[in-house]
Amino acid sequence: MLNKYARAFFTRVLTPFAAFLIRRGVSPDTVTLIGTAGVVAGALVFYPMGEFFWGTVVITLFVFSDLVDGNMARQLGRSSRWGAFLDSTLDRVADGAIFGGFILWYAGGGNDLVLCAVSIFCLASGQVVSYTKARGESIGLPVAVNGLVERAERLVISLVAAGLAGLHKFGVPGIQYLLPVALWIVAVGSLVTLIQRVVTVRRESAEAEAGAAAETAQEKPQNASQRNASQGSEAAK
Repeated sequence: MLNKYARAFFTRVLTPFAAFLIRRGVSPDTVTLIGTAGVVAGALVFYPMGEFFWGTVVITLFVFSDLVDGNMARQLGRSSRWGAFLDSTLDRVADGAIFGGFILWYAGGGNDLVLCAVSIFCLASGQVVSYTKARGESIGLPVAVNGLVERAERLVISLVAAGLAGLHKFGVPGIQYLLPVALWIVAVGSLVTLIQRVVTVRRESAEAEAGAAAETAQEKPQNASQRNASQGSEAAK
């Protein structure tokens, strides 16, 4: 739902900015690289210090590059396999940095090994969820499932909660507990999504193999009848 509505809205809003960058001679790949660098810096500089509000502000500013670079590529008519590969690869880097920042905080100043472990699970499961879809598609399966918590949901839940939790340093009481709750939600949601994708790939794989077996079974009688017809023709000669 977030991908369908939020992405469409921000794409319309950011189209003029994308056009401005094109006029300035900036390439989509440059925007992708700068955006990822900004997200990584915001996550690994601010989050380990417990500065969740300012870290989230920096990350949010740069995370929109994921929409800007694609918009630029479409305006330029340069959509390519390389651009898609670079974008997808750097998305994984950015996600790893965000949850890595949480891990460093809870392993250090946050002093909470349980939440550190939950953050590690969020990082690992997010990467595996993305891998299951990519691997399924690489073997020719559609992986036709909308998971409970995909990348957009993971980012929105985590970043909104982190940003609000950071308001604790501005005197808002009790709000710091939003981030732990959000991490648990992302962890459980990612596990459910992983199971959904594995089950979907298993079902689609079985259907594809059954279809291939049925085609093979149909071809055998046809081949046999063709051979018989050929033998009968030769005998008549």
